[in-house]
Amino acid sequence: MSEAPVNRRVALKVLGATLGAGVLARALKPLEEFREGMTREGFLQKHYKELTPAELEATLRRLEADTLRRYGAEVTIRDIRPDEDVQFVYALNLSVCIGCRRCVEACHVENNHDRASHNSYIRVLEMTNGSMDMEQGDASYDHPVPAPGKFYMPVQCQQCENPPCVRVCPVEATWQERDGIVVVDYDWCIGCRYCEAACPYHARRFNWRAPTIPAGEVNPNQSYLSNRIRPQGVMEKCTFCLHRTREGRMPACLEACPTGARVFGNVLDENSEVRWVLRNKRVFVLKEELGTRPRFFYFFDE
Repeated sequence: MSEAPVNRRVALKVLGATLGAGVLARALKPLEEFREGMTREGFLQKHYKELTPAELEATLRRLEADTLRRYGAEVTIRDIRPDEDVQFVYALNLSVCIGCRRCVEACHVENNHDRASHNSYIRVLEMTNGSMDMEQGDASYDHPVPAPGKFYMPVQCQQCENPPCVRVCPVEATWQERDGIVVVDYDWCIGCRYCEAACPYHARRFNWRAPTIPAGEVNPNQSYLSNRIRPQGVMEKCTFCLHRTREGRMPACLEACPTGARVFGNVLDENSEVRWVLRNKRVFVLKEELGTRPRFFYFFDE
């Protein structure tokens, strides 16, 4: 971590000690009104990587209490770390994807997305047979699927080995973990959207407002770096459902797929299904020419 982002928060604390708590509270009021869902404590806390175990534990309990207060839902928020000798990759068989969007819905529910906007980390593009031009893909189709002469390409975060989104973040709020998953510290993100502009896969989402989720629909199994409810004014993204996958389960989108088009696993495991796919299928990645080295692979049955 560089010192710049730390100094920003430290300066605010020093300012509070100098001016007094009341003056600082009035100064921060406009920020709190814009960033609905983020408390003053959340804004002033350290970067995730700098939290001591005690500070992290206090942060998780604070977020649980905030969720109960704001959404009326009791949740458990954990910090789930990556395992050694694990590199997660995803593969998707475009020959059997039917464009049903059940993966989109599963992502929406699993990751506590805003219900009004029906946000999801996945877009499904309806493509014309013989074309790989993503810009011509239709993500808003509303007819029965699969349609004649079409195939379907779900697109989400590619968890790039060389992620441009990470390089442009001015406060180091996003980074790549050792299992290949790119994450965001939502309490550290300043919402500048540089990462959104840098991502060539349109995989980043900006929270224009605090998510609206009925208490009974909140997924209570949450992780600090994945599916906890994000505050207004921050960026968010797919994390390969790390709150599931780091504990040996599959991503929600994979479990929802009715055709078995999705394959996920540890590429370092010689016996994993995804390793078999990479060895035996002619796989490709999106926008290979950009050098992002995605960990998300596509293939067709031959």
